[in-house]
Amino acid sequence: MPSDGGFRMTNIPTELLRTLLTVVDLRSFTKAAQKLGVTQPAVSAQIKRLQFLLGFDLLDKSAPGVSLTEKGGTVVNQARRLLAINDQIVALARTARGGRTMRFGLPGDFVGLPLWQSLATFRARWPDVRLHMKTGCSSMLLHELEQGDLDVVVGMTAPHPHDMACHNWREELVWVRGPMAPLDPKQPLPIVSRGESCLFHRHMVAALEGAGRPFDIVFTAGHLDELSRAVAAGLGMTALTRTLAGASLIYDDTGLPRLADVACSICAGPEADPALRDELIALLAETLAPSVPLALPVKPAEGRAAARAGMQSVA
Repeated sequence: MPSDGGFRMTNIPTELLRTLLTVVDLRSFTKAAQKLGVTQPAVSAQIKRLQFLLGFDLLDKSAPGVSLTEKGGTVVNQARRLLAINDQIVALARTARGGRTMRFGLPGDFVGLPLWQSLATFRARWPDVRLHMKTGCSSMLLHELEQGDLDVVVGMTAPHPHDMACHNWREELVWVRGPMAPLDPKQPLPIVSRGESCLFHRHMVAALEGAGRPFDIVFTAGHLDELSRAVAAGLGMTALTRTLAGASLIYDDTGLPRLADVACSICAGPEADPALRDELIALLAETLAPSVPLALPVKPAEGRAAARAGMQSVA
């Protein structure tokens, strides 16, 4: 590792230590980036910065996967202790302020002006509540909900709503392309995707492989805006729900296999404040599925059976 040139370090940024622990615990830079809600290059940059500050390697580059050096193992053990104390102090400060926090997550697909307006309405109703919003893939957010790290999550699953769904509705998944995108049935279908962790990607691949239709992943986008611009420019086709597809894209499934629908679920953890939970769920349901007639929220413990009895019949 390069020397720090005589710089005397007195503090280590805790966010760098959290990133290191996430990479080690998940044994993957990609999975760590998904959990932290950042890009993989950002995770790599944080690890490099931490190594630069310390002046030695933390990860053994000669070993496959994520493997710690001897000093790296020591740093990880000490980092766990340090962050545990840090989190205890933060918890004490939160208790002293007497404020409440609502932690919720949703895929970035749903983020837009209507969502911000709904959150502003929620804040006006509950001015003492701090909102912590996290975006990421549905599977990661739902896992964090199950682990108790989030209170409310909007997630997309298939074929059924999530077990902890309080509200759910179905979305039709359709093939979309830009106006200049040519379709040559003799050539592999050019596909624009957001990677294997994306539910839409898995539906596209399953449908095309089931139909024996050759395809080629020509571009992988990180966010919905990037994907939409790539498709609109004619790079290839992709799959989106009718709700998410914009007016600049063309619904075109001629000659292509039908895509499976997705279930959108608004889920809540058992530890969430009931009053805050119910109002946030109602606002999210009205905003994200405006055509869906709202039912009264059910308790998370009632699980999938109650969710299906509520809104699953809505197309």
